[in-house]
Amino acid sequence: MLDPTVQTLNPLDQAIVDQLQGGFPLLPAAFDHAAAPLGIRGETLIARLDSLLARKVLTRFGPMFQIERMGGAFVLAALAVPEARFAEVTEQVNALPEVAHNYQRNHRLNMWCVLATAQPDGIARACARIEADTGLAVQAFPKLREYYVGMRFGVGGHVPVGVLDRAPDADTSPLTLDGDDTALVRACQAGLPRCPRPYQALGDLLGWSESQVIARLQALLEHGVIRRIGAVPNHYAIGYTANGMAVFDIDDADIDACGQRLGALPQVSHCYQRPRHLPDWPYNLFAMCHGSSHQSVLADVAELRRQLGRACRGHDVLFSTAILKKTGLRI
Repeated sequence: MLDPTVQTLNPLDQAIVDQLQGGFPLLPAAFDHAAAPLGIRGETLIARLDSLLARKVLTRFGPMFQIERMGGAFVLAALAVPEARFAEVTEQVNALPEVAHNYQRNHRLNMWCVLATAQPDGIARACARIEADTGLAVQAFPKLREYYVGMRFGVGGHVPVGVLDRAPDADTSPLTLDGDDTALVRACQAGLPRCPRPYQALGDLLGWSESQVIARLQALLEHGVIRRIGAVPNHYAIGYTANGMAVFDIDDADIDACGQRLGALPQVSHCYQRPRHLPDWPYNLFAMCHGSSHQSVLADVAELRRQLGRACRGHDVLFSTAILKKTGLRI
């Protein structure tokens, strides 16, 4: 479980978190190149990243993969966990390698996890395994349409996070990856080696040249298998102590127009259409908002609700109260 305490960062660490959330260079001696705009040496950058990761200011440093482009699947899933069993069920759910993220939220459905599997049919097996292990029903919310995904956090928690320049209708259809692609993903899915020549280190592991690793990563980035390469902050630690999943009940005829409208707003880091689970869950449009306080997130959600107008028949906001697991993709 990640510590929700906001940490005080020195100016260098703040600059590293702010500037290295994407665009990490695909070049030999990559850390030297990334360090130069910060006015430091590559070895200093590596040491600071080691510290930030050890202090859990960052959860990972390396490529962020789009598993659907790899032929796999991501699914949001929720459970209603009795309070007396919450620690036990957390341990059971987090033990599954398919669980990439897991959050506690303030709702009857109080555990929300993201399942990631290398094959789409793995999702049903993962849900069945959770139900068998916990004895609790799993409600699955697969993505029906993606309207926006893009985050860049700013230390302090006051910068809107949905500010990346990304087309909302980017192609997510599966690509055919060969065995070398899969081997490379497995080698760096937990993060890049933090050494002077990280791509040479990956090449030594795989039996490839450094230039082969760089070329293959560049191709995966260009084809959308890699979303970005860089730092993944623990948003609590850098000031985004309020994480609100805003959900809206939208008439199906209006869902695309509403999703595109919300996805274009700077307050929104993720925006998806997902299925309803009637009668208990009428919501079909999900938007993530982050801020330095519940009040700031609620103000953002009020603006989202205003943007939707009469098309919105109801809404709710589920705040995270704990990050139970955050490891990212594992295949």
